[in-house]
Amino acid sequence: MFLEKLFRGALLSLALLAVRAQAQPVPAARAPVAASGVTATLAARIDAFIAQPRFASARWGIDVIDLADGKTLYDHDADKLFVPASNAKLYTTALALHLLGPEARFSTTLYATDRPDGHGLLRGDLILRGGGDPALGTDTGAADGLDWADALAARLAAAGVVRVKGDLIADDTMFRGPPFGTGWGAEDLFADYAPAVGALTTGEGTINVTVRRQGARCCTIDVQPASAGVRVDNLSVNATPDDPSSLLLYRPLGHDTLYVSGSLPQGVRARSYTLAAPDPARMAGQQLIDALARAGIGFSGRLHVLRWPQTDAALDDPHTVRIATLQSPPLAQLVRHMLEYSDNLYAQTLLLQAGLMWQHSGQGSCGWVLHWTEQWGLCAMRTLLGQIGINREAAHFSEGSGLSRQDMVSPRATTTLLAWIAQQPWVTTLSDALPHAGKNGTLTWRLKNLPDGDSVQAKTGTLAHMYTLSGYLDAGDGKRLAFALMLNNYQRPIEHNGDWAPPFPTHDLDSIVRLIAARADAPASTGTAGRTSASASCRWANSPAACCTPRTSSSMTASCSSVRRTGAGAR
Repeated sequence: MFLEKLFRGALLSLALLAVRAQAQPVPAARAPVAASGVTATLAARIDAFIAQPRFASARWGIDVIDLADGKTLYDHDADKLFVPASNAKLYTTALALHLLGPEARFSTTLYATDRPDGHGLLRGDLILRGGGDPALGTDTGAADGLDWADALAARLAAAGVVRVKGDLIADDTMFRGPPFGTGWGAEDLFADYAPAVGALTTGEGTINVTVRRQGARCCTIDVQPASAGVRVDNLSVNATPDDPSSLLLYRPLGHDTLYVSGSLPQGVRARSYTLAAPDPARMAGQQLIDALARAGIGFSGRLHVLRWPQTDAALDDPHTVRIATLQSPPLAQLVRHMLEYSDNLYAQTLLLQAGLMWQHSGQGSCGWVLHWTEQWGLCAMRTLLGQIGINREAAHFSEGSGLSRQDMVSPRATTTLLAWIAQQPWVTTLSDALPHAGKNGTLTWRLKNLPDGDSVQAKTGTLAHMYTLSGYLDAGDGKRLAFALMLNNYQRPIEHNGDWAPPFPTHDLDSIVRLIAARADAPASTGTAGRTSASASCRWANSPAACCTPRTSSSMTASCSSVRRTGAGAR
């Protein structure tokens, strides 16, 4: 009953979206065309670059197309499958914007199972129901830090509540399935870039750990927020002058004890780390309890966390009262944060939100037996990709962030997606949200000093031995290109001292973008295996429906990276 109310409006929206999706033109296959001298030169240069001996054991996949007519400027193994790393976020973003729309928001709601008596005593329970807002309790959200909890406590006080005798139930049941994406590695689940993903998450599901030297001794350990309930087993020792020394931080999965061993190097006063919180839903519940105290509301009950497949019948009880609802920022703002900082929590949450809507839309289960919300999201993804001409053999996902090595896509599928995105009403939302070369996000320090007038908006991707970069190149002469660059199975060279030897894989990807930019004014024809659509001008014209016929790690032993989620794991 409660879910029926929750999704009544969503079903109408999805029905309209489904009709629109069925009317989307499907790209025709690209046919070979003859190469021009200029583009042949571009092909020769890229071919020579990727043929370097250091890439002998690696795999390159490249596709570059002109969005004006759909012609391929260059391709290399463009139909082979590659691990996309965080390039998978392009697909998740397209799905979320297509199904939910840029203005979609997600709610966090506080309920009471009874009304206060004349003395302000609430004998019933409070229910804090998560609605899948990944920005709750962050500077991306509508309120900073703990303001979300204080806002709910203030509304409870305004309702006349002075004391709560019942319990607080932190309801994390909206998403069905495990709290991690399928295929996420066990070595990642301790890291801040792979926090538990649920319907009730605050502070991006992370904790901050500071290890400080205490005089000449090692060490004091501070964990924030305290509401995370992390216990510390301090096994740190003093470093000797000849000890290379390092700190080791470890928390077993499913446990709330953090073990800290090793030592701070001599001369180092402190180090800070950001790690995954053991239980984000419990942390959110405790933050609300703390906010009740700040608001002068007594609380004598206990905190319970409700997880799928548990249910709470109180939400369907007519006596249950909604106290307050907090709204997330619009999806457009969430997408901007997710793409700019390559946030895995946001990406996986958006896949789950899309899956939730698809499940309740009645659009079908793709012929699968679906139990988890993630599976419904992947079904929605499969349906959308089929509608835009990307078949099952060209793209496969197991989750939404790119952190899984089970994800596989072809470069040509990615440029096909980028071409389709370029014709959507929300294209500006996505292209503006992508990192801009030399300006922001994961491209802040990359691709500076491009030719005058050229600009690049692209999504980066990094896992161990996997490096990708896909997006748009706007040339100074007005041309717009879409490109997908994928380097897999690359073992980086190592110096004698054990450090990585230059050039770095990101520099290799950037070098190819520069080669493309230098030839962005070339005639739209191909070098190695160029192809163009038989109806390319129809395919990506301003009004394609008028002429087209429908038819994502680095291991985290925490020894220790102080890098935040935005700098590690499927970037």
